[in-house]
This record gives sequence, structure tokens and C-alpha cells, in this order.
Amino acid sequence: MSLGDDQQDSGGYGGTGQTRTRLPDGGPEGYPGPRRGGRSSSRSLVTVVGVVVLLIAAIAFANRGGGDPGPRDGASGDAPRTSPTAPTGERPVDTTTHDIPTGHPHTQQGAESAAANYAVALVSADILNPDRRAEIIRQVFVADKQDALTEKFAKAYTKEFLSDIGLDEKGNARGGGTYISRTSPLGTRTTDYSGPTASVDVWCTGVFGTAGEKTTEPVTSDWFTITLQLRWSDGDWKVDSFSQKAGPSPVPGDNKASTAEQMAEAVEEYGGLTYAR
Repeated sequence: MSLGDDQQDSGGYGGTGQTRTRLPDGGPEGYPGPRRGGRSSSRSLVTVVGVVVLLIAAIAFANRGGGDPGPRDGASGDAPRTSPTAPTGERPVDTTTHDIPTGHPHTQQGAESAAANYAVALVSADILNPDRRAEIIRQVFVADKQDALTEKFAKAYTKEFLSDIGLDEKGNARGGGTYISRTSPLGTRTTDYSGPTASVDVWCTGVFGTAGEKTTEPVTSDWFTITLQLRWSDGDWKVDSFSQKAGPSPVPGDNKASTAEQMAEAVEEYGGLTYAR
């Protein structure tokens, strides 16, 4: 399944994904989990203590900011510090249209916020519903691309395609199941910014599939990067084109898979978020 200008394996668009088989806790039969011996040699103990001391020192140094006491009197403290985990920048937008954030500032940071928010909408379960999809297209894309995208989405998400993955023509799961497609941006990167246009990569993870006892498309996770070409139009950032590729993907963990009922309940109980820096 391919959408956008140059999309690759996309779990978020209802395409086929890999279903991982999880082993019961404790490892497969005949392959015991890691064990800890009853005793340790003095040399091993010294090594462990040494590593712990070094880790504590490294953490303390990092928390101290490498010895930087912070801005001095008279120095500007407005610029956010670079950190791989801390949120940065101005307050996120607080207005929405059809549940999609609007009014992003005409700045590089605003472009990144818009890209993250639009990635959530474009890889959502709503994109499979014709009525909701029309609203997303009008809100997210530049005006001169909306007609072409409407036709392209319609050709991709035909009634036959939806039926093949167990959904009705409105994108709802048949047989009492719950279709899930939810995306969480993990970070953004601007690769080009000229003022009226911007190119932003959004690294995402997400879950997709149908939660149901007899589903042939069980809920699984996915990692992908969506690239959005943005244009400043009508007082906001809009999508001119987009593409998607797989990864970067971490090594799968050993979490025990939840039941179909638990997954369906989670989607109902946990609301989505606005993703902006």
C-alpha cells in the first residue's frame, strides 16, 4: 500500500505489517532466562562497584550541564537548550479545526509543530472514513493539491480494499472488532527551510490493526519516518506533498502482548494528544 509521492512500507495506512509472535515470559522451553550465580569473585565485585561509581559521576556531570552554571546576569536565557529528551520552544498552538491543530507560527519551529500534528492526522483511523478524510484533506493540504489528493486517496481506499482488511466502507471493523491506527511523533527534523516553504521529517511510532477475537489483521506496532513538504498558505503551514519510509526501528522488547479486548479498551479510554513542540 503506497500513498504520497514516494511512500514505502507503511503500517499506518492499513497496509500489511509483520505480526510478531511473542514467547511466554521466561523464554522458550529449554532456553532458561539469565541467571545470577550465588557468589561473585572479589575482582568482579570491584569491577561492578567501579562501573556504578562511574555511572553516578557521569549522571551528576550531565545533570550539572557539563559545569555550565547557566546564563549569567545580563545574558539571554530565552534560547532553549538542546536535549534529546526535553521539549523545547514556545507554547504549542491552542486552536483546532475539525480536531486538527491550527494557527502554527510562521517559523521553523512552527513548521515542525505543524508537521508533527499533521502526521498524527494522516496516519489515523479517520483517514479511512470518507467523510472524515475529506475534512482532513481540506485542513491539512494546500488548496491547489486537494482535488488531486482526494482522487488519490479514493483510489487507494476503495470499498474492496477496506473489505479485504475486514473493514466496512466507513473504515469500521466488521464483526464487532475495533480498528486502531494511532501515531505518536517522537521527534522532528527540518531538512530545508526558506520561509515560504519547509521540509520536515517526523520520526513516529504507532499501533495499527483490528482488535478482535477473529481478526486477520491483529494490532501490531510500527516505526516509520514521514517527510512533509510544507508551504505557508492562508495563514498556516499546509502540506504540499509527503512521503514515508520505514524506521528507524529499535530492537523489539519482551513486553507481553495484550488481549484484543485490552487493546480496544485502551483506544477508548486513552484520548489522543496534540503534538507540538
